[in-house]
Amino acid sequence: MQNNTQAITRRALLEKANALIKEHDDYFAGMETTDVIQQGELLVFRGPFFLDADDVPTAKTTAVFNLFKHLTVTLSPLYHLE
Repeated sequence: MQNNTQAITRRALLEKANALIKEHDDYFAGMETTDVIQQGELLVFRGPFFLDADDVPTAKTTAVFNLFKHLTVTLSPLYHLE
């Protein structure tokens, strides 16, 4: 854990992350993060993905993945899970 990051509860971090998602230009209804884990110094966000009728990821899944990556890059330098 980095000594310069702030401890935060999972719930508080998810609230911050979901607020950032809703402010992002690529946001669409249904996009949210429902879980976060700590892997070393990185925060890894998880949530629903979007599949077509053949269970193939859609463009929405790619958008979600990219936004979760954005959350990792943005929030990992600031926080670590309590």
